[in-house]
Amino acid sequence: MSEATSRRRAPAMSPEQRREMIVRAALPLVVEYGTSVTTAQVARAAGIGEGTIFRAFGDKDALLAACMAEAARPDDTLAHVEAISLELPLAERLIEASEALRGYLSRMGAVAGALAASGGLRREFPPEAGGKRAMNGREASMAATREVLAGLFEPERDRLRLDPERLAEAFQFMTMASGRGVTPLTSAELVELFLHGAYAGGGREN
Repeated sequence: MSEATSRRRAPAMSPEQRREMIVRAALPLVVEYGTSVTTAQVARAAGIGEGTIFRAFGDKDALLAACMAEAARPDDTLAHVEAISLELPLAERLIEASEALRGYLSRMGAVAGALAASGGLRREFPPEAGGKRAMNGREASMAATREVLAGLFEPERDRLRLDPERLAEAFQFMTMASGRGVTPLTSAELVELFLHGAYAGGGREN
């Protein structure tokens, strides 16, 4: 049996579905190899012919740009945060949100770091990238994140010192910074510090 006939045939998909499938297969390879990844490697991982990649993206640079755009797309993470039950205590809601956001930042950083370390992208994100929320750049993504985080604070609005929107912004920036440093805070430590401050027992300095 020839290689062409032994290779698993790609299922019937729309062009957009095929591109998404190829990007999903390519992302772990991009993290491992950066810009040195080959279309042949991606084709093997996706179980398709190499020509299918070129028909879907045109060239490898377009594929790499699509991979970076997918890694930067926050749709799934924001949907996860939006789905957190408001019946949970606030601390548990924020821990789950922190874990989701930090996972997203870690994945995005892994892809961006691998590409940068191996020469960087030679092509900008494709204009159609952005998914269901049609994100228009980093500021729009940050704003959407603040919006879903504010929803987690809303049930306690009458008990809060600040509006949910302002607390969401503060929590967002703390989450982004908390994974850095020599001894990064865990999500539970971050939420404890955010809700109760630095003093043990919630006390204040005289």
